Amino acid sequence: MSADPPPRTAGQNVSRSAASAPSTVPSPQSRGSDANAVEVRRSTRRRRTVSAYREGDRTVVLIPARMSEAEEQRWVRVMLEKLAAQESKRMLGDAELAARAEWLSGQYLGGRARPDSVRWVTNQNTRWGSCTPAEGSIRLSHRLQGMPEYVVDYVLLHELAHLLVPGHGRRFWQLLEAYPRTERARGYLEGVVAAARLPHLSGPPDDQP
Repeated sequence: MSADPPPRTAGQNVSRSAASAPSTVPSPQSRGSDANAVEVRRSTRRRRTVSAYREGDRTVVLIPARMSEAEEQRWVRVMLEKLAAQESKRMLGDAELAARAEWLSGQYLGGRARPDSVRWVTNQNTRWGSCTPAEGSIRLSHRLQGMPEYVVDYVLLHELAHLLVPGHGRRFWQLLEAYPRTERARGYLEGVVAAARLPHLSGPPDDQP
């Protein structure tokens, strides 16, 4: 019942018969256009174990082929909650944060944002992150530690974009359009801000489509 990483033999574990072909259902944690897909893969080789892992913007749940529809829906909910709990506890060190920044830059900014340093700091209590383009430095508030990975990625990408565009004008927000969880991450942070009455990241201009 653990949230396992992708098995190397995943293709062999998935039954391709009509009765056990992978099915895709909407995540109960997702809303609106930001919804992520949950792909359920039934396996004839599985007897009782259930596992799940993230695959891009999808969550893949592996279940025994003999499970009923009701059991499938129950286990999807259980595994989504389990993955979310694990992600909320995951904390990246400075070296991992820098590696994550490099990956995000390559994935969403064409590799153009290249910070010289990326690190956690404990002296930022009124903002989530900061960037000094002249120094090529990015600093993230320690308050982000323990938040979901997609939220940390958003703030990191936000600061990476500032290496290319200093302000919060249209060009800046166009850079972030490539990240599929921008609105979801902003909603999460706004919820934290509302609860703690803290300042938050600047929003897009009113005329932003």
